[in-house]
Amino acid sequence: MSRRWIQNPNRCADEYLDGIEDFIEFARRHNSGATRIRCPYRSIWNLHGEQLDHASSSNATRMDSVEPIVDPNDQVMDIIQDAFPFASTNINHEREDDVPTPIDNAEFEQYEKLLKNANQELYPGCESFSVLTAIVELMHGKIKYRMSNLCFDYFLRVFKRMLPTDNCLPKDHKHAQKVLNGLGLGYEKIHACKNNCMLFYKEHETLDTCPICNESRFEMTSQNRTTKIPQKVMRYLPLKPRLQRLYMSTHTATDMR
Repeated sequence: MSRRWIQNPNRCADEYLDGIEDFIEFARRHNSGATRIRCPYRSIWNLHGEQLDHASSSNATRMDSVEPIVDPNDQVMDIIQDAFPFASTNINHEREDDVPTPIDNAEFEQYEKLLKNANQELYPGCESFSVLTAIVELMHGKIKYRMSNLCFDYFLRVFKRMLPTDNCLPKDHKHAQKVLNGLGLGYEKIHACKNNCMLFYKEHETLDTCPICNESRFEMTSQNRTTKIPQKVMRYLPLKPRLQRLYMSTHTATDMR
């Protein structure tokens, strides 16, 4: 059976449609009398003399179907230790002859806040999730399934109503993001021209109009409004702290080197 039709990018072409019909008919001939047809992929490739890599196929199946059992609270504590290596160094490894690692006050405050959220129960009696673990899990799902901020806010409000009234779950994405900012993986908002001419950045940071197209930097709002709304915002993810984090993490430092 010719497989040339598979390479045809036009899925409405007669060659492609006829190829599908031939493929189905081929499968039926090799499965006569059955009410269901198993996927003929393996047998067809073998009939053409092309052997499958059974080892890699089985390994892929195992990797997709089996997830390691890892305590999410332990994972979050690992993240904090990777983000603030000075804490574990000073607390766990300091001896009399060691010189303490200098610690920035602001950085140590961030560490203490994260540690507090990592040790605080999501609600009294909850042993499965801390506040920080819950936020990390929910934010991971938001990113993985491309959930909008509005959708995320809706589900946070629903979850908050489902949980006991004295729960500590953030009320919206903005408050959840504030908790995670201490991990140093936030972003910087930079205003941009509506027509993508330039960024209002560095020497152009104080301008209110684009010097190229004269478009206003801000939206037209009522005069009573105290805050100005930019017409377009670029979110800049600094590279340096992310590279530093990869080198600091015990899980990725070896690969980076």
